[in-house]
Amino acid sequence: MDNGLESADLRLAQRLSDLRQQQGWSLEELAQQTGISRATLSRVERAETSPTASLLNKLCSAYGLTMSRLLSEVEDEPPELLPREAQTVWIDSANGFHRRSVSPPAALYKAEFIECRLDAGAVIAYDGPSVHALEHHLWLLEGQLELTLEARTFQLKPGDCLRYRLFGASKFHAPGPEPAHYTLVISRP
Repeated sequence: MDNGLESADLRLAQRLSDLRQQQGWSLEELAQQTGISRATLSRVERAETSPTASLLNKLCSAYGLTMSRLLSEVEDEPPELLPREAQTVWIDSANGFHRRSVSPPAALYKAEFIECRLDAGAVIAYDGPSVHALEHHLWLLEGQLELTLEARTFQLKPGDCLRYRLFGASKFHAPGPEPAHYTLVISRP
């Protein structure tokens, strides 16, 4: 692991520990709220393991944060110009998910811009949004993406754009044969 990624993982672990302590919760209380084992939470907070996208989503729900907001809190304050090499990339290798924060959340802006790649055959499911009713605009650039929002399933092909507000469970599936490459804009009210 390179120093940049290692440092980001350590900052994320510390931020997650800080958030739990700010709530006055023990690891056991957080485990009950999220359905994540106490042992896993402990390993994540000590940076002994990297959290998956699904695990981070459960933690963000408990803390009332979007995943992007949480990840932006462990990054340095971004300048106005964000060269590609300065954009933070987070990888969930267990689920074949790569996430680049092209324009992370910032205090003066309502929207964030994310570039994502989901490996062919990969599936990521979320129990619910970390923050309800946020506006999403997903634009599929390459591959195929099957997106399920609660009980509705959408089949996207390159060039398709799906806009939605997220209130419940969601599932992203890249049926293949190539990865699904897409951008996502999320806007706060």
